[in-house]
Amino acid sequence: MIKLSQRLGQAIFLRLESALNRIFGTVLNPFYSLGAIAYLMFWIVVVSGFYIYIFYDTGVEDAFGSVEYITNEQWYLAGIMRSLHRYASDGMILFGVLHMVRNFVFDRYRNFRWFSWATGVALLWLIYIAGINGYWLVWDSLAQFLAVASAEWLDFLPVFSAPLARNFLESGSVSDRFFSLLSLVHIGVPLGIFGLIWIHTQRVPEARTSPPRALSIGLVLAMIMLALIHPALSQGHSDLNSVPFVLNLDWFYLWTFPLLYSWGAGKLWALSGGFTAFVLLLPFLGRSRKGKGEYEINTVPCGHRLIAREGETVLEAGLRQGLNLPYVCRDGACGVCKGRILKGTVDYGTYQEGVLTEAEKAEGKALFCCAKPLSDLDIECHEVDKSRQFPIKIMQFRVQKMEQAAPDVMLLELLPEGGERMNFVAGQYVAVQLDDGTKRSYSIANPPHETEHLQLHIRLVGGGKFTGHVFNGMKEGDVLQVEGPYGSFSLREEDDKPIIFMSGGCGFGAIKGMVEHAFEVGLNRSMTLYWGAKSPVDLYSDLPGKWQREHDNFKFIPVLSEPKPEYGWQGRTGLVHEAILQDYERLDGYQVYACGSPGMVEASRAPFMARGLPENQYFSDAFTVARYNPPVAQASVSSEGMKHD
Repeated sequence: MIKLSQRLGQAIFLRLESALNRIFGTVLNPFYSLGAIAYLMFWIVVVSGFYIYIFYDTGVEDAFGSVEYITNEQWYLAGIMRSLHRYASDGMILFGVLHMVRNFVFDRYRNFRWFSWATGVALLWLIYIAGINGYWLVWDSLAQFLAVASAEWLDFLPVFSAPLARNFLESGSVSDRFFSLLSLVHIGVPLGIFGLIWIHTQRVPEARTSPPRALSIGLVLAMIMLALIHPALSQGHSDLNSVPFVLNLDWFYLWTFPLLYSWGAGKLWALSGGFTAFVLLLPFLGRSRKGKGEYEINTVPCGHRLIAREGETVLEAGLRQGLNLPYVCRDGACGVCKGRILKGTVDYGTYQEGVLTEAEKAEGKALFCCAKPLSDLDIECHEVDKSRQFPIKIMQFRVQKMEQAAPDVMLLELLPEGGERMNFVAGQYVAVQLDDGTKRSYSIANPPHETEHLQLHIRLVGGGKFTGHVFNGMKEGDVLQVEGPYGSFSLREEDDKPIIFMSGGCGFGAIKGMVEHAFEVGLNRSMTLYWGAKSPVDLYSDLPGKWQREHDNFKFIPVLSEPKPEYGWQGRTGLVHEAILQDYERLDGYQVYACGSPGMVEASRAPFMARGLPENQYFSDAFTVARYNPPVAQASVSSEGMKHD
């Protein structure tokens, strides 16, 4: 039953998330930031609560009047704050429950996660208690109903010497001291919530405690608009000598009270207590056969040795133990964390269709944010230099210039709209979002100091949806939605080893950005570029020759794999990596940066290692082709991370 519920829930969430990815992209998809949004709601509640409390009077006769002043007299600020306080409180319940349900359906609550699951259940109860307590403080007719109903609910428990409901039988039975106590509870419980949230998130490596900036701004603005359109209002002064008949209930918090009078207090306690116990026991129910408990993960070329706990993903194990693996969504939607399993088996987990293809799985690739070890592993991954990380943005870029450098290569110059710039590290890439929400990724070909624009090198691919549009439909002035920067393929400037760049086709774009950056920062290390192509026309830039003439530490060696007599080619021939092997008997003491097709990148790896190149000195960025599928077949397809079509 649990597995059936999870499969159904996964199907629902994946479809919703796929649709939202088309609208917001993976960075701003709210379903990938549910816990962080709940955090944001908490801080809105705290800030708005402090402001409201400045004008709130805790006297039983004055509480309602002070709230009316907040709502009506100072509606432009205090009134908005009251509405934000109300709606953010609802948001904490909404996003907290969604966060919990999502973790359940994707099976992220068992094994070592049981503690985070239990503290999450406790948090929801504390939020619920604080919310009901807050409604009391208004002391309107709804508060009167809740006070009496809560007392009757609690009276079922055999812990009070006299019925609590007697304290609300007539006017004058509620004192100012009681209201002061309610105020203290309303301050104390959120303090407990804050402490428990801190404990809850400390168990998760690199837990996000705030949503992306653009998403936060959008949510806050939406709530302000809601506060102006539908402000939170009181429901008439309380009168203990009468019974309120018509009430507007907040169904996020007060849904239990109609059940109280429909079922009775005993059944409601049985429901709430039984359901809480069931949820708390979920991590220990329906557990699959016990595995090894811990798995050893050896990383190449990083050289780290990790220990993954039962049910822990490769990414979580790495982050917990200080290995800065690249990632963005952590939910199997962006493909940034994709790596290779060299040895061992994994549970690939659940992810958006198209982010990891069956062909890639056959090659040993996996999404480290979803893959859970089922044995000891050897993996290929690259560590991110956190000191050089830049925030991922979704920006609009206008096509400033289009230059056809070769029959099948187009150079695009993109200018950001609105003056905002995208910072990046040389070698990183961006994702261009298509109209149907799918994405195509391309290396940034300009160096980081040229932040006023982006340059992309795009090769025409038969059947390629985006590249076909670039060559046949795009014009200067068109606007593209671009997301980035992504990737950990970057120049290790702190080293002093001589550098060998190996480029295939449009892989030259990423290498171009690195070389120009090296010149800009005055890097004096020896650099040699091997650029492999089929024909001379595929060597579409004369910049390498120019660099060689202007810089003594740079050497350019073009290599043709399919030379024909009519080319009159007098240079090197064969496969580009074989040219390197012909020139270097030993590669220990060098760094190699390879950017091109997976075949080129993989064909060179073992021979280079055999010549002494350390695994952690081979840096690569392989691109693959994503061909267009008819829309009917793309219900939940995301092609982010695939280069270049």
